[in-house]
Amino acid sequence: MMRIHRVMFAVALAAVVPQLSHAEKKYGPGATDTEIKIGSTNPYSGPASAYGVIGRAESAYFRMINDQGGINGRKINFISLDDGYSPPRTVEQVRKLVEQEQVLFLAGTLGTPPNSAIHKYVNAKGVPHIFVNTGATKWGDPKNFPWTMGFNINYQAEGHIYAQYILDTKPDAKIAILYQNDDYGKDYVKGLKDGLGDKAAKMVVAEAS
Repeated sequence: MMRIHRVMFAVALAAVVPQLSHAEKKYGPGATDTEIKIGSTNPYSGPASAYGVIGRAESAYFRMINDQGGINGRKINFISLDDGYSPPRTVEQVRKLVEQEQVLFLAGTLGTPPNSAIHKYVNAKGVPHIFVNTGATKWGDPKNFPWTMGFNINYQAEGHIYAQYILDTKPDAKIAILYQNDDYGKDYVKGLKDGLGDKAAKMVVAEAS
């Protein structure tokens, strides 16, 4: 997964940097002759703090790029702020990244509820919101949210995989579903039931959020 992250970030930077080099030194927010400023939020504290390792790994990767000379002479200034997996705090931190730090784009912001809280805001601002670290299906909506692009395999697809495994190995199983009561959890439930097909009504005997 980390290798995929590195490749995808490299692709994003490769797409952005050539445009900068042909801009005759007239850049938008977050880009200069010497710097590319990238913003992110991660839960370095709170109930989902285990995922903070993702932000730390990304920071380490960008430091490695900078140690090797950066991107066409530009150093990456990766500003990753703690949102504690709290949507109101995510809004606060992302507003800081966009309006005060004036980052070029947001990358790797983590969590379905936190990203849901900033979804409309970043699209209204026209700030690229890429490689969102959540598999909710809502991130694949270029018609209504053209500035947002997901990263993970979507949760409905994962639910299908779980369903197929159960059908293959425990076709007579009784299933109790315990899910997170938001887009994250509901996507899993839908994927699982869709994957079970007409057997869902018989196999799923209990649900609780």
